[in-house]
Amino acid sequence: MTDALLLATTNAGKIREIRHLLAGGPRLLTLADVPPVAEPDETGHTFAENAALKARAYAAATGHAVIAEDSGLVIDALGGVPGVQSARYPGATYPDKFRNLYAALAGHPRPWTARYVCAVAITAPGDSGRLVFTTEGTCEGEVWPEPRGRHGFGYDPIFYFPAYGRTFGEVSDDEKLAVAHRGRAFRNVAAWLANTPAATLAARLR
Repeated sequence: MTDALLLATTNAGKIREIRHLLAGGPRLLTLADVPPVAEPDETGHTFAENAALKARAYAAATGHAVIAEDSGLVIDALGGVPGVQSARYPGATYPDKFRNLYAALAGHPRPWTARYVCAVAITAPGDSGRLVFTTEGTCEGEVWPEPRGRHGFGYDPIFYFPAYGRTFGEVSDDEKLAVAHRGRAFRNVAAWLANTPAATLAARLR
């Protein structure tokens, strides 16, 4: 059995959240711990497709078992945009992206219902492409008409969570992870890791 899972992201905010959510589980490596690997093109049409694509590409390139995620913001009024293009939505910075989204939403009545989605895929090491676990988490909310708060990262300052009455930019890390898409998805991962017998897990992750 591999003694570690390679976490296939360079996003510091995601790494921080995932390490917290999987504390007590397998040792997590990041891409900084392995020789440079070319980032695969994210050509999937869904978050799940992109998570699997990334997991397989990094497993083949590094020989490690890999855990990869793909996540983003889905806005109903815009037909799901930015969706799988969330990180690549037009704008050099997130404030720029916010301005471009607000311009696109200007002709649509509020509330601008939206959800965060996070898909996770885990592969065995090597180039077999064998997926050993997949899961997905979502969080329903809406796009707030102006950014609020300085916490979190990405689209958090414009993602309003009705049960809290605040954006994710205004809540603590613990409050966010209790309800957010990534928290839900990686708690599923943690439960799978904890509930899979060691011999079974060893067989799957080799």
